Amino acid sequence: MTLAQELSVGEVARRSGLAVSTLHFYESKGLIASRRTGGNQRRYMRGVLRRIAVIRIAQRAGIPLEEIRQTFAAIPLDRAPTVREWERAMRAWTETLEQRINDLTDLRDKLFNCIGCGCLSVTDCPLRNCDDKLGAQGPGPRILITAAERRARRKRRG
Repeated sequence: MTLAQELSVGEVARRSGLAVSTLHFYESKGLIASRRTGGNQRRYMRGVLRRIAVIRIAQRAGIPLEEIRQTFAAIPLDRAPTVREWERAMRAWTETLEQRINDLTDLRDKLFNCIGCGCLSVTDCPLRNCDDKLGAQGPGPRILITAAERRARRKRRG
């Protein structure tokens, strides 16, 4: 492996726009990897820049780091993903992103109406939540819970 194929932690930070501490954090979480030189300095393969870009995009889309790590678990840390590996990873996120889009659209459409907790609309809630029936389901907004919360509740029940 030639030096031209490797980047120092400072170069990766500069090229990715991330703080060195963020790179160390990603590495501690198993999202990226480096090797140590004889002088104990970190060296990253150039492909780490693509991996970091995907991590940042996924985070911006609201995908948790643990889910990103799990998706990348099948892709070796020492190289860029193949087309097949990339497609498999993106399929894993498609459902999550679609549900998030649906949840945000639903929130946007209902934001100025009652959302099931009674705090935003005194006049609308009695019509949608007559006698506070939703209150028996627990605290907080009951109509606009996320898909992830619904799945988690179903798993706990059954």
